[in-house]
Formats: sequence, C-alpha cells, structure tokens
Amino acid sequence: MLLLDTTLVGEPFRLPSPVDPAASVLILAVGNLLMGDEGVGVHALRTLEGEPPVPGARLLDGGVAGVNLLDDIQRARSVIVIDATRDGRPAGTVTLLRPTTVGALPQSLSSHDFGLKDLFAAAALLGAMPDVHLFTVSVETVHPMCLELSPPVAAAVPVLVHSVRALAARLTAGA
Repeated sequence: MLLLDTTLVGEPFRLPSPVDPAASVLILAVGNLLMGDEGVGVHALRTLEGEPPVPGARLLDGGVAGVNLLDDIQRARSVIVIDATRDGRPAGTVTLLRPTTVGALPQSLSSHDFGLKDLFAAAALLGAMPDVHLFTVSVETVHPMCLELSPPVAAAVPVLVHSVRALAARLTAGA
C-alpha cells in the first residue's frame, strides 16, 4: 500500500477516510494544488470531506497520481471525476460531461505524466471501465506555485460540491 502525505504545511491535519469496500461510487478529484485554479478538484474534495458522507460513495484525492489510481477506478461501478479544464468558457463555469468512450474524455489541463485518458484507457483494456461522470470547472489561467483559487473559480466550488453530492446520492440510490 502506497501512503502519500498530501497535507501541506500550515494545513489542518485530516485522517484519510476509511475505505468502504461496499462503496459503489468513487468521487475522484484530480489536479495540482500548487498550480492555482488547476487544483480546483482537490479544493472541492476537501470541502466534501467536511460534510456528512454520502452513503455508498468514497472520496479520493487523486492529485496527480496517474496510474496509481487504476486499482481504485477498477473497483468502482461509477466514478465521479472533478477536474479543471481550459475550454474557453468563463472561469468558474461548471460542466457535467458523460464520456461514454475514452476518446470523449478531454485532454488533461496540466502535464500529468499519465492523464485521465490514459487511466481510463487502461481500465477499459482491462475490462473494468466504470460509468464515468466528469465535472469540469473552466479556468482561464494556471499560476505555478500558487495555492489559492481565483475568485470566479472559488465561487464555483459550493455549486460544484452540491452537484457532486446530488449526483453521488442518485448513483448510490440506484446501486
């Protein structure tokens, strides 16, 4: 088991959520906290961690872990991914995509060595492609070595969190 210390200096310490083997829905946030708005998925996940859990759903901070997330994705029936995108829309625009094929996934915003497309392509090749729901948050600029979100992206986090919780509740109810 690989243990990653993802608590930043000055950040409150959180024990990781216990892994629920019965969880059918994985809420996976990806992004880099050190790149400003590119880390919006992880910021949203941290907000979700402070709220009551959705029964049957598991939270996972995927950061930029890439291929290390394959086992988690293979075990889930449905995956809700939260990530930033530079799609030309105004910063803070929240979009829900339902990619049915790996080719329908957008390109990763940051230069992850092993991006979302690669991750889900590997799961599909292994015969374990889950039902994918991708929440994207539009960003305009990525700021290296910046921990804060821009005002429009930060304002989108509560809407994003509400939408993710509602979708997770619907998916787990249908399990």
